[in-house]
Amino acid sequence: MVVPKEESIVYGTRLSSVGPGTVTGQDVTHEPSNMDLAMKLHYLRAVYYFRSPAFQDITIMKIKEPMFTWLDHFYVSCGRFRRWESGRPYIKCNDCGVRLIESHCSITIDEWLEMKDVSLQEKLLVPNQVIGPEMAFSPTVLIQLTWFKCGGVSVALSWAHVLGDVFSAVDFMNAWGQVAAGHQLSVRTLNSAQSHTKIEKSPSPPIHSQDPLSVKRVGPVGDHWTTTNNCKMEPFSFHVTATQLSHLQSKVCGRNGDDRIPPFESLCAIIWQCVAKVRDGPEPKIVTISKNNPPNHKNGIFGNGQVISVVKANFYIVEADPKELAELIINQAVDEGSRIDEAVERDQGLSDFIMYGANLTFVDLEHVNLYGLEFKGQKPIHANYTIDGVGDGGVVLVLPGPEDGGKVGKGGRIVTLMLPENEMMEMKSELKREWSIA
Repeated sequence: MVVPKEESIVYGTRLSSVGPGTVTGQDVTHEPSNMDLAMKLHYLRAVYYFRSPAFQDITIMKIKEPMFTWLDHFYVSCGRFRRWESGRPYIKCNDCGVRLIESHCSITIDEWLEMKDVSLQEKLLVPNQVIGPEMAFSPTVLIQLTWFKCGGVSVALSWAHVLGDVFSAVDFMNAWGQVAAGHQLSVRTLNSAQSHTKIEKSPSPPIHSQDPLSVKRVGPVGDHWTTTNNCKMEPFSFHVTATQLSHLQSKVCGRNGDDRIPPFESLCAIIWQCVAKVRDGPEPKIVTISKNNPPNHKNGIFGNGQVISVVKANFYIVEADPKELAELIINQAVDEGSRIDEAVERDQGLSDFIMYGANLTFVDLEHVNLYGLEFKGQKPIHANYTIDGVGDGGVVLVLPGPEDGGKVGKGGRIVTLMLPENEMMEMKSELKREWSIA
């Protein structure tokens, strides 16, 4: 499909704010952890697509009404950043609210999803605001509702990663749907899960003098929480069906493979090798793996609780057997969570880092409840998450595909790449030529 001009395809933008229905209280603050602050230059951008019945005959006021109750539970997301006298950032829970954006699109959802470069066009549906340069006036959460010509609606989220990882953001969105359906939230929320008073930390001698391999020091950025790349980064998403995924796993394992390599590690091995083939300069011998840490995400607790590990190869990636790469990821990943915590603590939370793209980074989101957001009993027909603030090494997200017969995972996987623009075309060709995907 030919893409209409950007200035005409999405129009009629309106802005407002929505906060908790009850006053949070005076002098309530939230102290981000060291891991939270290590992620502060990254942002999650998500978009959910719904058919027309989900929002049919619902006014914007009807949409806002349950949001007041929803944000009562998640009031930290409505606060604004300040700094202690030491300079360490914290959130003042002052009920300033999340930003709500309304817009319209001149085409149908089906026409939108059929566009050749829909990953590129989604920037029109998702707010791209960052925190700063005036932190006190910068919302950490923005939501955009876009009504399509057919009556369908996209619900988009911009989420400051300092609040929590992808699993936290998904829990946050799914809770909105639960409240809108009239359900009582059973989750523990920030007001009971974390302290909201200033945490005084006694200094401790660092165990490591060097920064961990999984992060890269940048900046300093001051109060404007964004960073620039040496090259332009380009997003690209593609669907690997369940049949294709099974075929890929068989190829990675080989005909005589006794143990089936899991889907995530199979996709990592394939993409790692493809990136090595198309990238100018040295091969990516070190990659970062980000996985969920289930105990940290029970009961809806926010925070950056993901397990961040590095994998190092001492052989040529291009010439390797993909199974060897997959087994390296499974067996040789070294957890760097404590080292990241030390690096931030050593600098009293004042230094600036990036994790996604410091190395080629793979993010396992296979088990995220991506299709748990419902309105009027309707689930999204498609959903996707991407990450902003990615370094030149690039990032790969592996998400569950669309539900098939109500069974999560039966729809294969959605793979979202964020790579340097000059690599993307050749990367697509390599994936298609060697693996018949993308």
